[in-house]
Amino acid sequence: MVLTVPLFPHQAIDGTYIDKKCPFTGNVSIRGCILSGVVTKMKMQRTIVIRRDYLHYIRKYNRFEKRHKNISVHLSPCFRDVSVGDNVTVGECRPLSKTVRFNVLKVMKAAGAKKQFQMF
Repeated sequence: MVLTVPLFPHQAIDGTYIDKKCPFTGNVSIRGCILSGVVTKMKMQRTIVIRRDYLHYIRKYNRFEKRHKNISVHLSPCFRDVSVGDNVTVGECRPLSKTVRFNVLKVMKAAGAKKQFQMF
């Protein structure tokens, strides 16, 4: 099953960038899981790290515990205004590198300023 993304970003339609791993203009098809998460790191070129928080049930204690996963995601140049704290929707694709198996499909800006560490 191949997922076609109906909403192309404006920059993907009339952009002049070259990215063979872009899901809109490159040779990558989105198939499998569609996930969402929060951007936590942007220190790589064209790759970001997102964090997915979830609850895991412990049957012995009848309670939930908080857990998280960090996922490396390819960020196409058509998404220009992405910053730490933004919510992103990602789709699964073929392995793009040793750790990257997802591509950004949509970016939703963070609603408010989150409490984060800042230098003095």
